[in-house]
Amino acid sequence: MRFTERLRQDKPMLMGILNVTPDSFSDGGRYADASDAVAEGGRMAAAGAEIIDVGGESTRPGADRVAAEAQIRRAVPVIQALRETLPPDCCISIDTTLGPVAEAALTAGAGLINDVSAGRDDPGIFRVAAQYRVPIVLMHMQGTPKTMQNNPRYEDVVEEVLDFLQARALAAQEAGVPRELILIDPGIGFGKRKIDNLRLLAHLDRFVATGFPVLLGASRKRFMGAILEVSQPSELVAATVATTTLGVTAGVKIFRVHDVEENRQALEVTWAIRQAR
Repeated sequence: MRFTERLRQDKPMLMGILNVTPDSFSDGGRYADASDAVAEGGRMAAAGAEIIDVGGESTRPGADRVAAEAQIRRAVPVIQALRETLPPDCCISIDTTLGPVAEAALTAGAGLINDVSAGRDDPGIFRVAAQYRVPIVLMHMQGTPKTMQNNPRYEDVVEEVLDFLQARALAAQEAGVPRELILIDPGIGFGKRKIDNLRLLAHLDRFVATGFPVLLGASRKRFMGAILEVSQPSELVAATVATTTLGVTAGVKIFRVHDVEENRQALEVTWAIRQAR
């Protein structure tokens, strides 16, 4: 079944995070070698990930930008190898804000663009999505990865993030991206305080109500560590599972996670309970 067809189904999906970077906040450097990255992508798919999200640029707080050429050099060989080894119905996503990187990844076998800047870094990324007719995720972020945690402030975080995402979705449509190929992501942890993240999670249903499929990326985020007094991201697996359960209940479509098996169990059980109503 084509990925665009699965987007129209009710059951949510898991997106496995595959950072081919030296400096990502949780797994930086672990999969910088292409063979290690391909093996990890295969493990995540076997554990139940229907999407593998490959990123060649870290978006952790304080991260420096990475040029398109370097992102392509990191990500494209991994995408090519994954496309040769993964099942045909497993979608590969490119996590980038730059049109040239997205185009190179799509040519190599990716089928989804995940843009944390929602087209603000490079409006040409909308042209690429429209030309290749692939889904694109538009995420909210206050500032840039370098500056986003420098005293972020909101009057009403839910309304402001909703307004931003709907405006960016309109910009994508005006650039030729069909509405049915647009997904939105409230951007948990991207330019938000702990209370902002909690409020967004408490109102996920508001984002689902827009009619756009919603992606939730709360995996191992620092605000949960602050609640639990846990400093190591790898120790936040159970906390992430709680957000997945909440998101399934709210109608979220895709969960972007590091720990596929644990979140698959949460998704499947919560979904089964919902279906028993």
